[in-house]
Amino acid sequence: MSEQDYSQSEMEKALDSVHEVKIGDVVKGEVLAIDDGQLVVGIQGTGVEGVVPLKELTGDRNATIEEQANVGDVLDLVVIASIGHDKENGSYLLSKRRLEARKVWSDIEAKFKAGEAVPVTVKEVVKGGLVVDAGVRGFIPASMVSDHYVDDLKEYVGQAFDVKIVEIEPSENRLILSRKELVQKEKEAKREELFAKILPGDEITGKVARLTNFGAFVDLGGVDGLVHISEISHQRVDKPSDVLKVGDEVKVKVLSVDADRNRISLSMKALQPGPWDSVTEVAPVGAAIDGKVKRLTTFGAFVEVAPGIEGLVHISQISHQHIATPNDVLKEGQDVKVKVLSVDPTDHRLSLSIKALTEKPAGENDHDDAKSKSDDSDENYVLPETDTGFSFGELLGDAMKNIEDDSDK
Repeated sequence: MSEQDYSQSEMEKALDSVHEVKIGDVVKGEVLAIDDGQLVVGIQGTGVEGVVPLKELTGDRNATIEEQANVGDVLDLVVIASIGHDKENGSYLLSKRRLEARKVWSDIEAKFKAGEAVPVTVKEVVKGGLVVDAGVRGFIPASMVSDHYVDDLKEYVGQAFDVKIVEIEPSENRLILSRKELVQKEKEAKREELFAKILPGDEITGKVARLTNFGAFVDLGGVDGLVHISEISHQRVDKPSDVLKVGDEVKVKVLSVDADRNRISLSMKALQPGPWDSVTEVAPVGAAIDGKVKRLTTFGAFVEVAPGIEGLVHISQISHQHIATPNDVLKEGQDVKVKVLSVDPTDHRLSLSIKALTEKPAGENDHDDAKSKSDDSDENYVLPETDTGFSFGELLGDAMKNIEDDSDK
């Protein structure tokens, strides 16, 4: 074979080895130079060059071209456009980022068909939901972020969690995701675990999850329990939001557990020192103390002598004068001075007297006082509708005694 024939044969083989480049082809490109914010690459097996701009290398807007590749590196790329045959700037536009996205879309489609979850990281809040990074851009509608309404979605920015795929369309870069179903499953698992071990009387630390007009829901670790407004404090609470806020860490006592109805009743005040614990210091027997009339009944007046501590001033202990009802001389909200007659911290009973601190009018004697009280009819001494801590006999007081005395005469 002549030298001319050999050269012609080698040239034909070289030409045969050069593959035609088509849009969409996945190729290998060797970095020949880094020029003007882009890579110049030689497309292996083709004899032509292409360029890869920075935005086709990475989606990171803060990245630099020098961080992405070095001369001599061989990259997997996809051909996305033809830009002519300018040898200086390359003949084709190539992308590394889109090839990686193509692989991600393929993986996501496989997980979608298999019903598997995918991990995401929340990037930003937009109108109607969250934008997340799943390797590609995804969107979670606000109604699918959790199993309940979320007022402020900003708390999720930066968080990473698994989601289910609701809709996928790679050709349109559309990926709709949902976290709601997984949250529900996770809560159900935690609910079963908690209900299997929690018992009335247990003391647990949790966080205030929600506030309502009737109480506070406390997260016990995936399951919410209710602290009714009456169980928040020994002091009167008008609104739970007056003393609690969402996120507060609180210690609670379990009052009851109803797994069938998914309810746990809790109490905060059960773990707090009660006002009656120090009643003997606040209201020692024989002491004269200030109080405020809280309620009036037919049999007497309930006077608050300290926050959470009320005592009964029986009608017979209001005045030296005969009165038909406590309303004759007292009104709710009135400040009064009372003397402590007896204290029972165990049963939360406090007997008080107003007349013991006032001077008996001239001409009055014990017999007349007793007679006036014995003339009162029994209808003046009716039991209250709620438990006062006083027995029936104690509420009737001296009236019954005087009736018995008269019957002996």
